[in-house]
Amino acid sequence: MMRDSDYEFIRELVYSHSRINLGPDKKELVSARLGKRLRATSITSISDYCRYLQEKEGGEELSHLIDAISTNHTYFFRENEHFDFLNTIALPEMVKRRAKERWPRFNVWSAASSSGEEPYSIAITLAQFFGMTPSWPWRIEATDISHKILQRARIGIYREDAVKNVPAAHLRTHFQKGFGPQEGNYRVKPHLLECVTFRQLNLLEGSFPFTEPFQIIFCRNVMIYFDRATQTELVNKLANLLVPGGYLLVGHSESLSGIKHSLTMVKPAIYQRAHKP
Repeated sequence: MMRDSDYEFIRELVYSHSRINLGPDKKELVSARLGKRLRATSITSISDYCRYLQEKEGGEELSHLIDAISTNHTYFFRENEHFDFLNTIALPEMVKRRAKERWPRFNVWSAASSSGEEPYSIAITLAQFFGMTPSWPWRIEATDISHKILQRARIGIYREDAVKNVPAAHLRTHFQKGFGPQEGNYRVKPHLLECVTFRQLNLLEGSFPFTEPFQIIFCRNVMIYFDRATQTELVNKLANLLVPGGYLLVGHSESLSGIKHSLTMVKPAIYQRAHKP
C-alpha cells in the first residue's frame, strides 16, 4: 500500500522535473509502476524508495522514475485521421507553397515520440507521398523525455500487434518480417530509420535545440498530463517553431480551449499558425 505522504512526495518530484501533473486519481497507476522500480533496485518498500531518491546515490534513479511514469502504450497510425489530413491536405498545400517560401527541406517534429510508432508512421506517410527519391528533401525530428523508450525507438523492431494498422503494401515496403527466433517481429527498414533523428528532450526545460522551423508538429497525448499553465507555455513554444501556415496536431482527447495562443483551429485536434500578412 502506498502512503499518501509517499504519493505526495513522488507527485511533487515528478512535477518539478517533468511538469507531469499527477492527480489524486493516478495513485494506483503510480504505485503499480513503482513496483517495477522496486524490483530493479531491490528496495523493499515505496517509503524506502522515496528516501533513496533523496540521497545522493539516488540521482540517477530519478530518470528511471520519470521513464516509468511517462511511458505510454502506442501503435502505428494511432488516430489515423491525422495521417489522412497530412496526406490529403497539409502535404499538397506545403508543396504548392514551397517555391514561394523557399523552404530547403520539409521538416516534421514528433514531440512526444514514445517508442517510435508515431514518427515512423509519419515517415511512411511522407515516403509514400514524396516517393522513394524525393525532389524535396524531408526530415523527422523525434523527441521524448524517456531515455529508455528512445532506445527501443532507435532499434525499430515491433511486435505484430503494433503494426496491425499498417496497410499490407506499406508493411512489405517499409518493414522486414522476422523469421525463426524473430517470428512475429517487424523491423523498420533502413530507408526509414535514416530519415528519423531521435533525441532525449524535456519539452518544458530550456530552449529547443532545432535550427530550422517545422511545417508540421505532432504533440499528441502528452498535454493531458500537464496543468493549464504548463499547457499554455508548451503550446506557445511549439507555435513559435512552426513556419507561417504550419500545423500543430494534438491528441483527439486534448483541446486548446481555455489556453491563450495564436493558433487557429482547422478542425478538432488540428491547429494552424497564421500565414504571413
